[in-house]
Amino acid sequence: MRALLFPGQGSQFVGMGSDFYRKYDLVKKIFQNVDETLGFSLSKVILNGPELDLKLTKNTQPAIMTIGVSIFKVLKEKYNLNLNNIKFFAGHSLGEYTALVCAGSLTLEKAAYLLHERGKAMQEAVPPGHGAMIAVLGMNIDEVQKEIDLLPKNEVCEIANDNSNAQVVVSGKKDIIEILSKNLKEKKKKGILLPVSAPFHCSLMKKAAENMKEKIHSTNFLKPFPSVISNVTAKEEYEINKIGPLLVDQITSKVRWRESVNYMIKQGVNDFLEVGPGKVLSGLVKKINKDVKISNINSTEDIQNDQF
Repeated sequence: MRALLFPGQGSQFVGMGSDFYRKYDLVKKIFQNVDETLGFSLSKVILNGPELDLKLTKNTQPAIMTIGVSIFKVLKEKYNLNLNNIKFFAGHSLGEYTALVCAGSLTLEKAAYLLHERGKAMQEAVPPGHGAMIAVLGMNIDEVQKEIDLLPKNEVCEIANDNSNAQVVVSGKKDIIEILSKNLKEKKKKGILLPVSAPFHCSLMKKAAENMKEKIHSTNFLKPFPSVISNVTAKEEYEINKIGPLLVDQITSKVRWRESVNYMIKQGVNDFLEVGPGKVLSGLVKKINKDVKISNINSTEDIQNDQF
């Protein structure tokens, strides 16, 4: 049984999806629809850069979604991707929106609008330079939490992404993240400060969640097929009336990726296909379980190597 995975922020690069754009009219149409929805040419930013513009969170989020949806539509319409063989869709953070579009729960246009607004709201929730994120390698979530528990309690420092047994991302105020980084170094543990513009998926994003609440709740969601895994609960809880509240909670909650992958495996999934730019999720799945099959499609060449 198969699951499709859709990547999140950090997977973007200038020129992503360009071979699909050149080859398929349906992809050109998707790009055009997104441009018209946003009122500017996100297509130009995706295909030609500059990289600084693509890295702006308000652009990155709808851009990665656009590529994921484009590749999925090509697989479905040109290569007869059989959805009956797919048990779950799952996306990492903004990738959950891509999953919802591909599962027929959310329109492309509404997802582009919401992600552009979500990116702006997350960016503006914390003043520049006040927040930070650090990826802790070689430690599991419990070990990282013990390190956080040793820190002063007056500053926000929370687990943002439980990505695998050996990769946990922590978000918080910049000064407390720097203390955590120093402590890890002293203990010969590896922590990498991430080049992000805001501390995502922690309580510092409350303002962003409030900002997005009405926009998300006023969205008309349909029942997704296949089921979409929630980042917040790490399982499929996608009754229509729960989709909106979970997407609001997702902004301040940790991304439970390791648990999500393990849940899908327990439900019989043994074959994961990552659809979208980069190979980040493929690498994480390999770290979570070495026995499952994992492949990825982010270029037209990759399609030839996969069976649908």
